[in-house]
Amino acid sequence: MKKLVIIPTYNEKENIENIISAVFALEEDFHILIVDDSSPDGTAEIVKNLQRNNPHTLHLTVRKTKNGLGKAYIHGFKWALQNQYDYIFEMDADFSHNPKDLSRLFEACKNADMSIGSRYSKGVNVVNWPMGRVLLSYFASKYVRAILGIPIHDTTAGFVCFSRKVLEEIGLENIKLKGYGFQIEMKFRAYKKGFRIVEVPIIFTNRELGESKMNGGIIHEAVFGVLNLKWKSIIGKL
Repeated sequence: MKKLVIIPTYNEKENIENIISAVFALEEDFHILIVDDSSPDGTAEIVKNLQRNNPHTLHLTVRKTKNGLGKAYIHGFKWALQNQYDYIFEMDADFSHNPKDLSRLFEACKNADMSIGSRYSKGVNVVNWPMGRVLLSYFASKYVRAILGIPIHDTTAGFVCFSRKVLEEIGLENIKLKGYGFQIEMKFRAYKKGFRIVEVPIIFTNRELGESKMNGGIIHEAVFGVLNLKWKSIIGKL
């Protein structure tokens, strides 16, 4: 079974070599696709240099337009499907997601259709986040769960494993949200399609290097995007 870890990047030169090395150090045979949004800091050039030693397992695609996390992932999903991968993972470049948990997500996904590395399925497992951001994230997931009625504790999680059939059937061309809203929309559409989704408890650690991409626009989109998803679901236009 072919497994691909998609890592979207924008200005991740401090992290990119280490995160790639950490994934390749795992016993499981994971391939990596870096989706870089034309980082001005040279992230793509670092990846190109690393490809010399990993020509068949490390892949790179550089997008000319920086138009959101969701668009980057959808680009990667389509690439994965075209290249016949069976399991496709979302993972951040900044070590907020522990690469060692990829194997746990994979094992869980083999017995389901989609597995989520969850910060909130067993309490709150977040390290080095300001309390304000912890509360924002935690109650955002509570809000989403209440509005959309999905039985998922960590609705904005970005550490996910999809079986191939989820990405084939979910309707990638219909995904409209870009930031945290994208993560919510993927889970909601998978749930509405009847796919089996499981949560795997993880510990999320705030980045130590580089800058966070969080901003007010992402939060605004997530809040109002959820209401739009609910409305579309009610009128049958999802």
